[in-house]
Amino acid sequence: MSDDHGHDEDRPDYDPEHVELPAREPPLRETAPQSEFTTGQVGRGAAVAAVGLLLTFGLALALVPI
Repeated sequence: MSDDHGHDEDRPDYDPEHVELPAREPPLRETAPQSEFTTGQVGRGAAVAAVGLLLTFGLALALVPI
């Protein structure tokens, strides 16, 4: 439950002079650039990029009057 100030009763107020460190380390995070990927995934990404470029520039060139 919350008291009149919106604080939880079981959670102490933050005191910057007496900071308690967590009992254990946080879990390791993994971001996309460090992830392993397969040759098939690379090929699929290249195909998506090629279709995107074809649509972007192909439509623009097709719609330009000569």
